[in-house]
Amino acid sequence: MPTTQATQNKVGIQFTETMRGFFSTAVKDDYQRAAQQGKQDNSRFEFTVTVTSDDLEVMLTDESHKAKIVGSVTAPVLSPEPLKVTNGEFNLFIIDPDRVNTRRMLYHMTITASDGKVYYLDGFKVVHNDPGFDLWADTTTLYITVHDGDNLNAPVLGRGILNIQPADFLRQMSTLQVTNTTSLKQQLEETARFGSFFAGVLFNIYGGIFAPSKVFDPDAPPRQKRPLRMSAPQVHFFNTSDGVQLRLTRYQGGTKGPVMLAPGFGTSTLAFSIDTVETNLPEVLYAQGYDVWLFDYRASADLPSATTQFSTDEIALYDWPAAVEQVRTLTGAETVQVVGHCVGSMSFLMAMLAGLKGVRSAVCSQLTTHPRAATLNEIRAGLRLASFLTVLGVETLNPDFDTHADWQDRLYNMVLRFYPTKEPYNNPVDRRILFMYGEVYKIDQLNEATHDAIHEIFGPANMTFFRHISLILRRGQIVDKDGKDIYLPHLNRLAIPIAFIHGADNAFFLPEGSEITYKLLCDKNGKDLYVRHVIPDYAHMDCFMGKNAAKDVFPTILAELEKFN
Repeated sequence: MPTTQATQNKVGIQFTETMRGFFSTAVKDDYQRAAQQGKQDNSRFEFTVTVTSDDLEVMLTDESHKAKIVGSVTAPVLSPEPLKVTNGEFNLFIIDPDRVNTRRMLYHMTITASDGKVYYLDGFKVVHNDPGFDLWADTTTLYITVHDGDNLNAPVLGRGILNIQPADFLRQMSTLQVTNTTSLKQQLEETARFGSFFAGVLFNIYGGIFAPSKVFDPDAPPRQKRPLRMSAPQVHFFNTSDGVQLRLTRYQGGTKGPVMLAPGFGTSTLAFSIDTVETNLPEVLYAQGYDVWLFDYRASADLPSATTQFSTDEIALYDWPAAVEQVRTLTGAETVQVVGHCVGSMSFLMAMLAGLKGVRSAVCSQLTTHPRAATLNEIRAGLRLASFLTVLGVETLNPDFDTHADWQDRLYNMVLRFYPTKEPYNNPVDRRILFMYGEVYKIDQLNEATHDAIHEIFGPANMTFFRHISLILRRGQIVDKDGKDIYLPHLNRLAIPIAFIHGADNAFFLPEGSEITYKLLCDKNGKDLYVRHVIPDYAHMDCFMGKNAAKDVFPTILAELEKFN
């Protein structure tokens, strides 16, 4: 159909997709068996196509979600030369009338060999409305049927299954572009809109821009991000034994490790992989040949579980065992290494004390078995603020701020202006983070880009956790949520190499806490297993997000991991 003036003025979309797999002409009635037979026969099937729509609005809102396909197919069983794709049509998220909460992506294309022989490819992806657990498989697995003719009514020639590899999906997201936009702001907004609709959470990981569900300024365009100096990630969703879905994101730089990175409470692993610094910790480890696994446990700002009620016990007793087992199973490694920060550190130590196996060494940052809080956090714990807020009906706290907030939200932010702090916390997100957690970073240690993006990292926190951490602070040591001393009687289970790191200027959890833990473990299990580093001029999260952390902090972490890689 010729392009009209009307379509020229519409915002369009296009992206290029490569899928690879196996195809068989011997098996025509079952996709799995056909793919297996094709693999056995080395009958490979691959296509690279460009999907194009001249009207993005219609593609997203019309129930057919239609776009055009052009490209080529490589299938030696059909032709020794690449076949040309013509009359291709792509349908995004068509409702499946036979299955509840299920949609399909449809691919229809005529493919023509160099000798003029014509085939018809009919393909579909099945996408269930259970985002997360099998999202990767749903979005990247295509079931194909090839007909011996130019339409669906022609005889079936064969079947197969194609997949998108992580590197190809990363490349696909990099080709995503909108057309006929009038500004960079519109281009970014429309790209984010389509990316979120098309790939959801995977777009946040693989896409060229961030598209978080929470925003600081809804009028600001999505932020352009720096490509990370790592290969395409592999995303693994898995369930704990109590039925909570968690996420591991793998960057396989080599055979060292595997090393799991667990962030603090109420943040996601973006705290480690943020692109606003010149070099982040995963990039450092990747460059040194580590198999890096970012561990989003149930408190992650990126997971639905963040809005549910749970304590640190659940993270220790359910999340860590499931995650370590997942990494060991997927890698075949007998043991892993761990870098845990804040609650990621404390919950790891609790998990080990509860009997976690499979960890050979660890780096524990800031929060350990005997936390000591700064004055304001002690006051919060002493006043049992979490219990008080629960009585008032508050179940979660959230650092998100909307510049279009109602008058109550604006009043809340005005009150927080008077909250005492040593740091110049001047924007609403800063002040909410301060109220919820304390002084978690030194602003002077952040660059402007990281400070402007801080709202992307933090998310909701529940009152059950705050009651638990308040109890721990009042007791001066880790206990379970009921106050029982179930962890510390088993200090012998921490008889592995552990390096403790602490910011010297940490006004959130004081360095005194890790010193107590270090001395206690040295006395119990021998000083040869433990080392403690106090980082001058750093506080808490800035040890990982600081503008100069790559030269001031990361070499210490790397050196400790290298001892036992």
